[in-house]
Amino acid sequence: MNQPSSQPATPDLLYSDVEDDLRSAVRGLLADRCPPTSILARIESGTPYDLELWRTLAAEIGVAGLLVPEEFGGQGASAREAAVVLEELGGSVAPVPFLGSAVLATSALLAAPAAAGPLLKRLASGEATAALAVALPTAPGAAFPSGVRVAADGTLSGRITSVADASAADVLVVPAVGPDGEPGLYEVAADASGVGIEVPVSLDLTRPIADLAFDAVAARLVVGPDSAARALHTALLTGAGLLASEQLGIAQWCLDETVRYLKERHQFGRPVGSFQSLKHRLADLWLEVVSARAAARNAADALASGSDGSDGSDVAVAVAVAQAHCATTAVHAAEECVQLHGGIGMTWEHPVHLYLKRAKADEIALGTPGRHRAALAELVDLPSASG
Repeated sequence: MNQPSSQPATPDLLYSDVEDDLRSAVRGLLADRCPPTSILARIESGTPYDLELWRTLAAEIGVAGLLVPEEFGGQGASAREAAVVLEELGGSVAPVPFLGSAVLATSALLAAPAAAGPLLKRLASGEATAALAVALPTAPGAAFPSGVRVAADGTLSGRITSVADASAADVLVVPAVGPDGEPGLYEVAADASGVGIEVPVSLDLTRPIADLAFDAVAARLVVGPDSAARALHTALLTGAGLLASEQLGIAQWCLDETVRYLKERHQFGRPVGSFQSLKHRLADLWLEVVSARAAARNAADALASGSDGSDGSDVAVAVAVAQAHCATTAVHAAEECVQLHGGIGMTWEHPVHLYLKRAKADEIALGTPGRHRAALAELVDLPSASG
């Protein structure tokens, strides 16, 4: 008698027609509105975010509401579509708050759609932008933040550092701990009285971080104690899994740009790319990028399909594998791009330094590769080095 299979479904790593159409729309807009020259000029200004571009992406293409259900004005899409958008945004290091608003904040709010419904509608339409007020290096599985406390009158006080996309946000989704130690997620207007936003100089100038201070700030509870910790974990896990697709986009651009440059540059009467040693380096990098694509697509598919069993372990494994591999691949691809461009790669005028900085910042965002490898070891019951 045949027994039902307990094996998980085979992940779908291919892009669907819908995903290809979405990619084409986003890529076309970025090519027209976000060339490297405009990004280089913008990071020298006082307005690093391109909010006009963001409004077009959010309202006309609908990327802001990809993860929001249709009943709240969103697209009702999945993590797979969001991953495609992040690939393209990574491939152009676009200075827009998609990760902070459309992924992290939105994923956290989806845990309590009844209470967060009005805010979700504003985010999906592009009317407002949000940021999840946690330090960017926070990894999935971390303890619930205790830097912000809730007073007896419901106001918030405390401090959170290194928050991504906060300086472009209209609304802050703030994890805070109540008087009795109960966790909650609170909606705070970014311009509310008592909110302080300080923007230090970031390594990645295309995704600035901000330090937030709250001094008896009025807030509205949107995710209560029963769901807050789980909502934050889900948001961080979703963010880490989809960040792998941004890292894939960075690595792919660096590989393509390096190949293009080495075909055009000549030395000793022949293209530099024809030298055997450089061919080997590019071949090795190509293999890394191909593997990164498989890992990133697997994480996006796992998040989209919910193939996480009863304990969420399958999704957690897919995310840990993707982050452990894609983060280092993006950094290596950017480093190779800088080096193989020679002198021009070291200049401020060439955009490759933007990709290297984004890759290095992404490497510590939502957990370092080492942190994800340690989590993976626990998930698959690998013995520790000391054991």
